[in-house]
Amino acid sequence: MPRLFTGLEIPAEIGQSLSNLRGGLPGARWIDPENYHVTLRFIGDIDGASANEIASMLFRVDRKPFEVKVQGLTSFGGRKPRAVVATIAPSKPLMELQAELERMMQRIGLDPEGRKFIPHVTLARLHDASDRDVADYLSIRGYFPSKAFMAERFVLFSSRASTGGGPYVVEDAYELCE
Repeated sequence: MPRLFTGLEIPAEIGQSLSNLRGGLPGARWIDPENYHVTLRFIGDIDGASANEIASMLFRVDRKPFEVKVQGLTSFGGRKPRAVVATIAPSKPLMELQAELERMMQRIGLDPEGRKFIPHVTLARLHDASDRDVADYLSIRGYFPSKAFMAERFVLFSSRASTGGGPYVVEDAYELCE
């Protein structure tokens, strides 16, 4: 059964900039730049028939391309940090696309997403990293000039069940048209 999710791809040049922020954080497992993405809706482990239904349903999304802005680093997990992420500005078109995908997934019977959508790119997963080490890392590397790109499509990704971080495969792409 494939593990599926929808997302935005990160252009190679922005991925390269983000990958330059790697290193210097004990307990971090850095994600390979080719696996950077913005998850729009995690779908989960799905049987083949449901995967085909989801893939064909996503073609109904009718939205325009929009700008995506990468604007700094933060961590998730509070006092027990679990990830270092690049933050994505929550623009209206991005939030509306995510909300539409959420409604579609619920319409076919998936449970609502349990967490509030916070757009981000995971750069590292953390294991036994101290909140102090993460704070020090963020104070040194956390600021970088904003980078922007045009999202001209979103994709349906699959991944193998693993400890996270890829490899991710683009199963289908859905153009955002003018």
